[in-house]
Amino acid sequence: MKKYLFFCLFFAFCSTEPNAQSNLRVMFYNVENLFDTKDDPLKNDEDFLPEGSMHWSSWKYWEKLKNISRVITAVGGMQSPGLVGLCEIENDSVIFDLTKRSPLRNQQYEYIVTESPDERGIDVALLYQRHQFKPVEWREYKIKFRNKSTRPTRNILHVTGQLVNGELLDVFVCHFPSRSGGQKESEPARIDAATLLRNKTDSLFRVRGKANIIIMGDFNDHPDNKSIFTALKARSLNYHRSNGELYNLFFHRMKERDFGSYKYHGSWDALDQFIVSGNLISDESRIKVKNEKGNVFKADFLLQDDEKYGGKQPFRTNLGPRYIGGFSDHLPIYFDLEIQ
Repeated sequence: MKKYLFFCLFFAFCSTEPNAQSNLRVMFYNVENLFDTKDDPLKNDEDFLPEGSMHWSSWKYWEKLKNISRVITAVGGMQSPGLVGLCEIENDSVIFDLTKRSPLRNQQYEYIVTESPDERGIDVALLYQRHQFKPVEWREYKIKFRNKSTRPTRNILHVTGQLVNGELLDVFVCHFPSRSGGQKESEPARIDAATLLRNKTDSLFRVRGKANIIIMGDFNDHPDNKSIFTALKARSLNYHRSNGELYNLFFHRMKERDFGSYKYHGSWDALDQFIVSGNLISDESRIKVKNEKGNVFKADFLLQDDEKYGGKQPFRTNLGPRYIGGFSDHLPIYFDLEIQ
């Protein structure tokens, strides 16, 4: 595992009044199989080649990039999200095309991408705008499974950066092992991933007690499952507040009807989540989650009729091998940070 240090020249941010407050929108999105059209002989990407089962053509690829650009822009509203975590991306090439060659290029995103051992070549990435977040260092963590027969999965991305008020923010982007083979059978792999992640956050708490931590990802588990609640120890916002603990912005929202970013067999699930450190929900902090609330972006253009179960469902790119021209089988999630 390689460790890369970004020793940045910290130019002064745009000057503001001492007590001025700004917002930083944070977004996460599982973009559903963002593959290029080139064969990687070291990965199982054959389905997403022009001659593969998905008939993944250059036109479909660029249409996919345009759609993702539209989603990120829409989530930003009047202001682009300063931080965007993405998963189910094939490599740094697709993120280069997204940020530099698609309509998103006008928003001036830089990016960091993992290089994971996942058999399909799936990685995670963080997009950021340097006027809102300046990376100091980044690294990725390979998950080692207790069961040696478990297939390799996506690395966890960890980026430390400086915000406009000079505070450091640690951002983790995750895509935990899938539920393939069944939830119970695959659960130990996600517990291993969560245990590693908790060890890394505990290290940050030891270095600086009031660490500002954001964990975002597709965890393939619900907030009350063992991997998140027991191994990662991400609690409800109603739990006692402590700077050295983690809190799940979606835990208490599971009781809301139709809350979630992913729909399975007619039921909305909160597989995509935000988890933050206690300092980000403290009234004494210079960085705080606005209204202590995480949101699912359910714009009409991202939904289609669920003909089998009723209601709406995400408008995805492919339905099996059939291209239907949508966006993703997940909806994006977001929240705002108030920075003083």
